[in-house]
Amino acid sequence: MSELTVPSRKLTHDGVRKLIDAAVAAADEMGVPMGIAVANDGARVVGYLLMDGARVLAMESASAKAMTAANHRMPTHAIPYDVGIGLSISTQGKVIPLKGGVPIVLDGHCVGGIGCGSGTGEQDLVVAKAALAAIGAEIPDDDVTEG
Repeated sequence: MSELTVPSRKLTHDGVRKLIDAAVAAADEMGVPMGIAVANDGARVVGYLLMDGARVLAMESASAKAMTAANHRMPTHAIPYDVGIGLSISTQGKVIPLKGGVPIVLDGHCVGGIGCGSGTGEQDLVVAKAALAAIGAEIPDDDVTEG
């Protein structure tokens, strides 16, 4: 291993599909249709699904949550709200401090983020965490205080 590189893992398209399928199953079980977005480690959305009946703008919020979680490598609600609003304005809405976005951490490496939207913040977070559980990713602590 060179001193000029770091080990990394990449999320595959099969991983993206498993995350989305698990999130859809959790949202269906809850009875809350959602928008679900998955971003890669570079904070680019690489998978998205808007469930039937979800709010149309859930596409935007779920994508922003996925990008934020991937970029900051933390749950979106851990970003202090006042800081997050400033970041949201300065990034044209690509950073958002709302519940429902979590980083995807496998084997100690952040490979991206998943964001869910259209439910309450708590519902969005439950669905995102269910997707992480389905692929064996680390689940963020619940004691992260909302920013």
